Amino acid sequence: MNTAANTAKILKVSKIAENIIGSEIIKLAGEVNEKIKQGEKIYNLTIGDFNPKEFPIPAELKQQIIDEYLNDQTNYPAADGMLELRVAVSNLLKQRGGLDYKADEILIAGGARPIIYSIFRTLVDEDDTVIFAVPSWNNNHYTYLNHAKAIVVEATPQNNFMPLAKDIAPYINQATLVALCSPQNPTGTVFSKQGLEEICDLILAENKRRGEDQKPVYLMYDQIYWALTFGNVKHYDPVSLRPEMKNFTVFVDGISKSLAATGVRVGWSMGPKFIIDKMRAILTHVGAWAPKPEQLATAKYLSQLDKYDAFLVTQKEKIIKRLEGFYKGFQSLKAEGFNVDAIHPQAAIYLTVKFPLHGKKTATGNILSTTKDITKYLLDEAKLAIVPFYAFGASDNSEWYRLSVGTCKLEDVDNAIASLRKALQKLI
Repeated sequence: MNTAANTAKILKVSKIAENIIGSEIIKLAGEVNEKIKQGEKIYNLTIGDFNPKEFPIPAELKQQIIDEYLNDQTNYPAADGMLELRVAVSNLLKQRGGLDYKADEILIAGGARPIIYSIFRTLVDEDDTVIFAVPSWNNNHYTYLNHAKAIVVEATPQNNFMPLAKDIAPYINQATLVALCSPQNPTGTVFSKQGLEEICDLILAENKRRGEDQKPVYLMYDQIYWALTFGNVKHYDPVSLRPEMKNFTVFVDGISKSLAATGVRVGWSMGPKFIIDKMRAILTHVGAWAPKPEQLATAKYLSQLDKYDAFLVTQKEKIIKRLEGFYKGFQSLKAEGFNVDAIHPQAAIYLTVKFPLHGKKTATGNILSTTKDITKYLLDEAKLAIVPFYAFGASDNSEWYRLSVGTCKLEDVDNAIASLRKALQKLI
């Protein structure tokens, strides 16, 4: 009789499957869910998602999806997305984003993940080099899946964890792809106009140096959170700042964050038509389409930009109340002398918070030697579940964390801060 270990030796899998790294966030979520099952009150601020009871999708969009199913729109959608939706997205981008992309320069897919996968598969060959900054979401995994080489730049809190052109410049002559995200997951911060302009100029200069005989360096620009900026914060994109970047930029976008529609699975990309066509061909074989009813419903909803605008006003008010509540709570704790900090929220559903607690001793005499120790203490004592930046590629001893408010009830903000205060008071 074979043991599990013997079976594993017999049943070999591919090298890529054998060595793929599991999600640190999912691992942490498992611990959190176990505590919740046991009846503990946990302030679960780990997930980059929305609680539909707190953040429902627009009522009109929900009804339009139902209507399309009732209308039997349940066969295959067009490979590049329903024309109605691509036209609606084209209009949205022009009217609200200042970007001019025709319907045949837009590809619809089942959310941002297949879009990112197809960008990598279309632009990056084995052993090509991808540059990305950390902390960032999943660039390391997509680079691995493509057998590419990663050049990782660690961004700093002094620049709100956004990479600088000077960080990228030493490696640009090696690169095939630069992967950027703004507003950024996990930090909730954005590129400054000057910061993004300098990176664009760097890419343009490198492509001029390479000439037409060499493969250019492309920019993947993930702006899935671009509609969720707060106050005077402005979202910038490479093509608006430098029109020449249109030849080298492929966008990641969709409704999952702006409309709290993570489960509706409607994402899109826009870029040079010859790239979009190749991405479509790849996704045709993967079959990662957004469902046809959701596409048709989204097309109808996005054709009513006044309703879209009104929804965003309410949505952003709800998000910023939570983000500002936590930010003020952290600043109050800091003023009380506790060793915590936070970066003022700029965009998305995330707050960047700091716990420089390495070396602190618990009431039971345990020393918080590592970031994992601190994370566990916050979960066990403060009942606060947040994601350390090392889960997004930052160094293992980083003191910074992502706090996500998409599943948070407003009344839980003050309660979570109070619980955190009690836990911090116990440290020596």
